[in-house]
Amino acid sequence: MADKIEGHGGDLALATLRAYGVTEMFTLSGGHVFPLYDAAHKSGFPLYDVRHEQSAVFAAEAVAKLQRRPGLAVLTAGPGVTNGISGLTSAFFNASPVLVMGGRAPAFRWGAGSLQEIDHIPLVAPVTKYAATVTDTDTIPAEVARALDAALTAHRGPAFLDLPLEVLFSSGDAAAPAPSVPVIEADPDEVARAAALLAGAERPVIIAGSDVWTGDAVDALRAAAEALQVPVFTNGMGRGALPPGHPLAFARARRPALDGADVVVVVGTPLDFRLGFGEFGDAQVVHVVDAPSQRATHVTPAASPAGDLRAILTAFADHTGSRTDHTDWVAGLRTAEDAAKARDAEAMAAETDPIRPARIYGELRRVLAADAVTIGDGGDFVSYAGRYLEPAQPGTWLDPGPYGCLGTGMGYAMGARVTYPDRQICVLMGDGAAGFSLMDVESLVRQKLPVVIVVGNNGIWGLEKHPMQAMYGYDVAADLQPGLRYDDVVRALGGAGETVEKSADLGPALQRAFDAGVPYLVNVLTDPTDAYPRSSNLA
Repeated sequence: MADKIEGHGGDLALATLRAYGVTEMFTLSGGHVFPLYDAAHKSGFPLYDVRHEQSAVFAAEAVAKLQRRPGLAVLTAGPGVTNGISGLTSAFFNASPVLVMGGRAPAFRWGAGSLQEIDHIPLVAPVTKYAATVTDTDTIPAEVARALDAALTAHRGPAFLDLPLEVLFSSGDAAAPAPSVPVIEADPDEVARAAALLAGAERPVIIAGSDVWTGDAVDALRAAAEALQVPVFTNGMGRGALPPGHPLAFARARRPALDGADVVVVVGTPLDFRLGFGEFGDAQVVHVVDAPSQRATHVTPAASPAGDLRAILTAFADHTGSRTDHTDWVAGLRTAEDAAKARDAEAMAAETDPIRPARIYGELRRVLAADAVTIGDGGDFVSYAGRYLEPAQPGTWLDPGPYGCLGTGMGYAMGARVTYPDRQICVLMGDGAAGFSLMDVESLVRQKLPVVIVVGNNGIWGLEKHPMQAMYGYDVAADLQPGLRYDDVVRALGGAGETVEKSADLGPALQRAFDAGVPYLVNVLTDPTDAYPRSSNLA
């Protein structure tokens, strides 16, 4: 017989959340959700609060991404929920199992104009896997379980529940629900077809994305790559799935690889703008996804197995059919990779005035530990990070993902620090992105959550200014204050920091930042004429 849980609505919700492995709450204070706070306070459940609701959702998403379990954000009614919608949308694009619980104006007075009365469901339904209003206190555990089961079922993603005032504040009891998350089994014939294409190709390439990490399929990916001797490129949280020194790990030879490949196997990431929409010349495309809903509809893959990625990749590794020798193909790509990395090494060591972003990443590579969590929040500056930083371990790279939402930085940093109290947490932030979330440094300071923030400060919206100049010969709405002292902002909020103008000062400044034990911002003045050599077609 299932255990019974009882108490007010907050008690019922929190007991269910605990059963799903949720261990903390991110929020911005609001009266509509007081019972959830009361339940947390009475039971010693950690609660972290922020200065903007977007940061609460981004913090919950960071926990979900790093720990591969649900993250929780609690938002008050009306503007609290609407302020969190960009975070929900990012989680939707990133397949992050985040649950947002929102307050709601009382149902018994609906339509009379209560404070912050708005129906949230039509606003959030397009960017969630499950969205519902809980109408009875006794059904709170079942609704929380339904939402979390949906969030955790591949293809993963966020869920939303709102609770009217009288539902959350009232008392009730209910049976404790048990988690019920199905595993999707791929069609074995489709898996065998994909494995045969990969093994029999003369010039195969694997591109592995975030779902490989989320689906706990990293070891299976390595086993498949090693068994079939196929070069591997990664993006998103797939970065580091094969460590940089692995003979089949590649990062900088992507163009010659995709130009020369005859089979491209994309695993756990969409065929979107980051991958040229899946158009790889004459190569056959195999798209391996964790659910049928993720199969590409704008291209026709030669095979597209859909299901548990660990099982599919294990089947690839165990393929017993004919295999082609890929030794020369891998060796040729290694030559191209080594040449590109040699050019990168020169750029990362360059003495320029003003500083170029490459030099910043050259210095960061010296001080970042193998298990450091790096967080990207910006445009060109973060694109350079993707080019020059190679995570040594999987599950240590957080960027906004394909939705491209700025403002993730401080929320992601909070979630990362809560997840890893003893690791280096480093936020790589463009100066434009700083305007979205830097106030939440105060939240980090107040709750003793130290992180390092490196701002690439070129005084412009680089991702827009350079292309607009190229297209029109002029630019508008693309300039920021040059030399702005973002480190002074952090100091005013209780942290520390400094501004760096010379390349030789970068290394010592970064070391001071990691030694500080408080939120510390290194404000690096960079060359505004340095444009990232972008090749992606965004539409």
